[in-house]
Amino acid sequence: MRKILITLAATSALALGACQSPAADKVEDQAEAKADAVDAQADAMPEGPAKEATEDKADAIEAAGEEKANAMDDNGEIAPSEVPGAEKK
Repeated sequence: MRKILITLAATSALALGACQSPAADKVEDQAEAKADAVDAQADAMPEGPAKEATEDKADAIEAAGEEKANAMDDNGEIAPSEVPGAEKK
């Protein structure tokens, strides 16, 4: 049990160390909220190309917000979770 608690504490510390700055978090949260609103509009639409385009727009808004937040973050550093292939190590 003690080993589990130590491992959990170390993992939590690593996760907190990789957090974004508050300003970057705010930018990402705002983009996510806007994307959620656009996605809600898509949910209300009938199936078809217009609905798919609106869903794609929501995805693009969220991705742009993440990219902007990453660019703002601590001298452009990228969290290990965002490095391609990092999860395979």
